[in-house]
Amino acid sequence: MIDDTIAKIQSRLEQARKLSPERKQELLDLVRELKAEIAGVSKADPDRAHSIAGFTEISAHEATREVPQKETMQSAITGLESTVRGFEVAHPGLTAVVNRIAHALSNLGI
Repeated sequence: MIDDTIAKIQSRLEQARKLSPERKQELLDLVRELKAEIAGVSKADPDRAHSIAGFTEISAHEATREVPQKETMQSAITGLESTVRGFEVAHPGLTAVVNRIAHALSNLGI
């Protein structure tokens, strides 16, 4: 199920017309990193891994809409960041990639 969510995120980003090729590539690279990092977490804490993937999907959806909803976007990014709190020690790579995704999406000018 998490793999399906990651695939949806990748597809959404690949089809996004409002993203520059550089920004699109940056986000796709980050999602690939997320997929690798979340694999370990999904075994130990599948609910949290699912939440991380879900908040990432919502954030990417809002960031790539023709007319993004600023409040929804901010809520999704806040949810994404709060979901990884507490993972800093056990999963520093996951925390780092989630923070980079949140930062990259929030910098899209929304």
